[in-house]
Amino acid sequence: MTTPDSKSPQAPEPGKSTRWRRPSLGSLAATLGPLLALVAVVAVFAIADEFYSKEPTFLSVRNLRTIAVQASTVAVAALGMTMIIIAGGIDLSAGTALALSATVIAYCLRENYGPAVAVAAGLATGGLAGLINGALVSLLRVVPFIVTLGTMTIYLGIGKMVADDKTVRPLPAQVPEWIPSLVTPRPSPEWLLNWDTGIGTLQIPNFASGVWLALGLSAALAAVLRYTVFGRYVFALGSNEATARLCGINVTRTKTLVYALAGVFVGTAGLYQFARLQTGSPTSGAGLELKIIAAVVIGGGSLSGGQGSVLGTLAGAAIMVVIASGCTILERPNNWQDIILGVIIVAAVTLDQFRQRRMAR
Repeated sequence: MTTPDSKSPQAPEPGKSTRWRRPSLGSLAATLGPLLALVAVVAVFAIADEFYSKEPTFLSVRNLRTIAVQASTVAVAALGMTMIIIAGGIDLSAGTALALSATVIAYCLRENYGPAVAVAAGLATGGLAGLINGALVSLLRVVPFIVTLGTMTIYLGIGKMVADDKTVRPLPAQVPEWIPSLVTPRPSPEWLLNWDTGIGTLQIPNFASGVWLALGLSAALAAVLRYTVFGRYVFALGSNEATARLCGINVTRTKTLVYALAGVFVGTAGLYQFARLQTGSPTSGAGLELKIIAAVVIGGGSLSGGQGSVLGTLAGAAIMVVIASGCTILERPNNWQDIILGVIIVAAVTLDQFRQRRMAR
């Protein structure tokens, strides 16, 4: 069986063993492109900081730690969005579902349910939101854009009900120390390795526990997409849903599972959001869905489906934060960040469309 679109893995026939094909030059370019773009953006701001700042700090360890922490919230939520976009969907409710999860965590802590219950409730909230999205999209067969546009406001309304139209503020004593440590720019210990070689000191910096958790989740998702049957089904859905159905793939179940798993990632990002703010506000996720989607698109994910990578998504999330950090250090106004990021998004989408047309010939 051959797929109509060579940009994604071949959908397996039921009962037959399958092997992954060697990546094409196009897929390698789509993966390495965002990494090269990240290196270029870092180089530009590093050079500008060196020449225009009295005390260059862009490449300092402290700033690198801050960039990693700020990117982790968007990156974790974008991991789930990567699955959805590869499968040919979209989720506009990610921002409000993230804020709802953070609000539920804050509420449970304030009511003294305990950290374990609070975190479990937050993750379950994100997973349930994703499950609802997936069920509506797959069972009703309505365009994901419309469905998630509706659930975006629904989750915002539910969040306001949970918070009673207020910001939920647990007492400092009710928040365990390990939650703020997820996003601290000063981890303990500060160095993974601090070894005097005799010639000089070899130092390897440590990062916040949330950064390591994000990397661990990234590795797990990459393995799932790369080596499991479920991962092949996700790519098959995005390549051609009708063909996937003819090959025996349960499209409804797979699509629902994709959105539900993505919701768990959103719930995890809600924990990051609460760790940063230590309050729960239903409106704190407004507009965040655009950054989450942008991270996937900048990372080489195709809005047409069937293409995307975890590594590219991480690079896309990092690019956005690096731009914001660089503009702040260089004392550039916020509109510079918006313009630069907008240009990069348009360029990424244009490149994807050009690639799609070229492959269709």
